[in-house]
Amino acid sequence: MRIAVGADHGGYPLNERVIDELRASGHEITDFGTHDGSVPDDYPDYSLAVGRAVESGQAEIGLIICGSGVGASVAANKLRGVRAALCGDTYSAHQSREHDDCNVLCLGARVVGVELALEIVRAFVAARFTGEERHRRRLAKVAEIERLENSKQ
Repeated sequence: MRIAVGADHGGYPLNERVIDELRASGHEITDFGTHDGSVPDDYPDYSLAVGRAVESGQAEIGLIICGSGVGASVAANKLRGVRAALCGDTYSAHQSREHDDCNVLCLGARVVGVELALEIVRAFVAARFTGEERHRRRLAKVAEIERLENSKQ
């Protein structure tokens, strides 16, 4: 699977561990950084890079890691067609894909430990959208909200 990964200084070095895990599992990774956790930077830059990679089809899914995961999620969800889920447990990770067709996972490196983060990533990557009618109906409503909001501009 093609996966875009980005992290600000708060997400480093967890992003390096996640990238190693994903590559070892045979996934193709586009790494947007950061590679130096000692230099403060801004999570919206990584949310934009990962979100655009998913939006354009360069990546099938994305992963953004910041200190709490909240800012990364807020920023990524501003992009049309990006459905970013902030997850701190494996159930939310797989259900966000299976029911909500989320295509970006956000993690808080200061909130979840390394082993739990890896389990969350594995659950998200392995899950697939079920396509059940009730889920498609709900996603259509979400898309309509997005369309209405974009038409205001």
